[in-house]
Amino acid sequence: MKLDTTYMGLKLKSPVVVSACTLSEDVNNIVQMEDAGAGAVVLYSLFEEQIKNEAMRAKTVNGTDGHLFSEMAGFYLDTDLNHKGSEHYLDTIRKAKERVKIPVIASLNGITNEGWINFARQMEKAGADGIEINVFFIPGNVHMSTAAVEHRYLNIIDEVKNTVKIPVAVKLNPYFSALANMAKRMKDYRADALVLFNRFYQPDFDINTLSLRHELQFSESTEIRLPLLWIALLYGRVPVSLAATTGVQSSIEVIKYILAGADITMIASVLYKKGIGYIHTINKELESWMYAGEYDTIDAFKGTLSQQHISDPTVYERANYIKILESQSSH
Repeated sequence: MKLDTTYMGLKLKSPVVVSACTLSEDVNNIVQMEDAGAGAVVLYSLFEEQIKNEAMRAKTVNGTDGHLFSEMAGFYLDTDLNHKGSEHYLDTIRKAKERVKIPVIASLNGITNEGWINFARQMEKAGADGIEINVFFIPGNVHMSTAAVEHRYLNIIDEVKNTVKIPVAVKLNPYFSALANMAKRMKDYRADALVLFNRFYQPDFDINTLSLRHELQFSESTEIRLPLLWIALLYGRVPVSLAATTGVQSSIEVIKYILAGADITMIASVLYKKGIGYIHTINKELESWMYAGEYDTIDAFKGTLSQQHISDPTVYERANYIKILESQSSH
């Protein structure tokens, strides 16, 4: 069985890719990920706050304007991200490329252009095989229109693509009013891949201290249904690589995502629970399933259950929703 796949032009030996997480802060872990069979690694995100610090230092040296980051500064004011600095990040790319052969994809986490556009260039120069744009932006301003929100995303894609030659993926959220059209427009702006979906970390309330709580929660397999739906709808209709990044806990979710049309599936939460070596288990189980189904390659079954390939495409539409409700009322 061949697990080879192609993701935004990059050749991967497995569709199982490690998503952006703190495990990749240690280059030794990245080596273990390759040894366990990961197709690629998306490095931990470089957050805008770190770039802001670099910009402020640059302002001190050359007097440039440093007001570009005010929107996000308040949100993270009381949050400890516990990530390394930007120079360390670039060094991690260099060291990882020296020690592994699998693609190393950098991750930029921000919302503005000017403050971090230079880092896309520096990531490319450091040896990154691709860049994942993680646009963390919550449009809470009641005066901001839908068009303005969409333009912000498209402008960032355009700026980054004008800056680097390596492929660029966009990690997007599911909250656009016309997601399929937005996906097409992102492709029109030269996005090489779409990563579905970004899990915005939302605050909780502590009713005893009357304060906000910021707690990281690992994803669960039950969370795959929304990205599964949209990957199945977009496959074959928007000519762009598709990555699934929510709820992968075993080979079962990997198989489902590929059946929907994903080129790769990204994992992180399960590696914290079961260790980096679990990637090997997922690959072996995937191979066993493919052998039983007589699939020699990933492409042989990719997209089989996408909307355009199933015999009754209405199962993805409103008619099926009504059928589900009717089946429940009959019990």
